[in-house]
Amino acid sequence: MSNWFTVKVKYTKQLENGAFKRVSEPYLLAAMTFTDAEARIYEELGSIIRGEFSVTNIARTDYHDIFHYEDSDLWYKCKVSYESQDADTDKMKKVSQNFLVSAFTVKEAYERIQESLSTLMVDFQVPSIMLSPIVDIFPFNEELDREIERKPLLEDELSNEKGKGVVYSASGSDFDEDEEVEELDETSDFEGSVEEENAEEI
Repeated sequence: MSNWFTVKVKYTKQLENGAFKRVSEPYLLAAMTFTDAEARIYEELGSIIRGEFSVTNIARTDYHDIFHYEDSDLWYKCKVSYESQDADTDKMKKVSQNFLVSAFTVKEAYERIQESLSTLMVDFQVPSIMLSPIVDIFPFNEELDREIERKPLLEDELSNEKGKGVVYSASGSDFDEDEEVEELDETSDFEGSVEEENAEEI
């Protein structure tokens, strides 16, 4: 089963003022295993990063979908909650999923997540939005996938119209109500406050 992995890479980066600084940057990519994720990040960054670099951490990351808009390279982590009826107990419960969307501001991220999920058959809320430290994402790459002998992941392009985003999914990221389930408190308010902050961990 395929999943998203956050891979932290450490290397020496040349800053805009010409100085060099040792940095650790997180990248997000689709892979089947931790070993697969490590192999792929070396393939992806080998022609991008000048000089040597090392992988310092790999962690499985629970993003359901990633909505990419080409006009922005900032990524926002959006938590989406909705109510669902438990098939066994008939009680209502709250289900939460994480999404990643590229945007310039929190407001735009909120508008884009609303637009991207507008076809959902349930009412949903967006209780939190945070600026993510993710530098770049690497969805399924067919040629690279054959090169390192992996099974292909699922990549869906919802729309190629101007102004529309592209959605990337890993096959292991389908909605699963058992992933993050909380009993629904009928008096609770899921609207929450939208907050923007730099998150060191995804």
